[in-house]
Amino acid sequence: MIPIAVVDVRESESLVIEVLRSGSLAQGPMVERFEEAFARVTGTKHAVAVHSGTTALVAALQAVGVGAGDEVVTSPFAFVATLNAILWTGATVRFADVTAEDFALDPTSTRKAIGPRTKVLLPGHLFGQTADMGELLPLAEEHGLHLVEDAGQAFGAAFHGKQAGSFGIGCFSLYATKNVTTGEGGMITCDDPALADRLRLVRNQGMRAAGAYELPGLNYRMSDLHAAVGIPQLARLDETVAARRHNARQLTTGLAGTPGLTVPKPLPGRDHVWHQYTVLIGKHAMLSRDELVAELDARGVGTGVYYPKLVFDHEGFRGHPQIPEADPADFPVAAKLAEQALSLPVHPALTESDVDTVVREVRDALGA
Repeated sequence: MIPIAVVDVRESESLVIEVLRSGSLAQGPMVERFEEAFARVTGTKHAVAVHSGTTALVAALQAVGVGAGDEVVTSPFAFVATLNAILWTGATVRFADVTAEDFALDPTSTRKAIGPRTKVLLPGHLFGQTADMGELLPLAEEHGLHLVEDAGQAFGAAFHGKQAGSFGIGCFSLYATKNVTTGEGGMITCDDPALADRLRLVRNQGMRAAGAYELPGLNYRMSDLHAAVGIPQLARLDETVAARRHNARQLTTGLAGTPGLTVPKPLPGRDHVWHQYTVLIGKHAMLSRDELVAELDARGVGTGVYYPKLVFDHEGFRGHPQIPEADPADFPVAAKLAEQALSLPVHPALTESDVDTVVREVRDALGA
């Protein structure tokens, strides 16, 4: 089986051993070192490590004062963590449709979703490419909104030279399958020193010094062990991204012209880091998306379906008081993507033979 993702953190062993031998495993100097290196990559003044990407979103929303009565505008074509983070604050969610070109918020639909109670615009950068920040950032500024970027899948991606996570408050996931991983972990980036200070308080029970609590908070801290896993990956990020880009180019060349299949394209001015290589299986293809998944599995090619339903359309969210009643038909582009999107292996561990196999099996299954 050619897997959809491969996790290899062997180069972190020496730093992990260093932490173990130190006898101090909790948040400490290794986390600070990781934060400083992360901020250099994103081009931001501050990076605040936390224990998951979900926590990063929750803490960012908490830090800007989001609560009951506020609204957050985001995409319905997203991982559930984005929605859960908003609900956790007590805020109401407003959804806007996306574009089929970047899988991210459509600025025109987003404008229509903004209302008098909207406090935050929360675009997600999906699959390794940023949303249209040239339109979304001015839209947030026009309406006086906080901009929180769900950049969990786009570390190292850029929009016209400006890094994901540097337009507003950046929230990153460092989960095992991400381009940079700590196993579990997250990071929040920003340029505002007062905001960074508040984030550090929020992640540490609201405590600045032992026994001195300045505001309500929780334990969102990252351990030095997790930071030690992530640090070496930052040093080779360029190499990792280059490998993903090479594999993506090979996939695009090989899959071009496959009946019923649309390949992804980096948009002008956007540096794609290919967290996922996501194709669309159209309604005129020989197989449906789900049929193709089963066929490729039988042929030894792993795939990922991100995401099979719009996030509000899961049983656990229907009728939720913080989610206004919605129908997938209200978001036609997002609904189409949920039926057609399929991610193929693009990770750096692929060999040339692996890529050739993926191309051959996909084309053969679709009658090319």
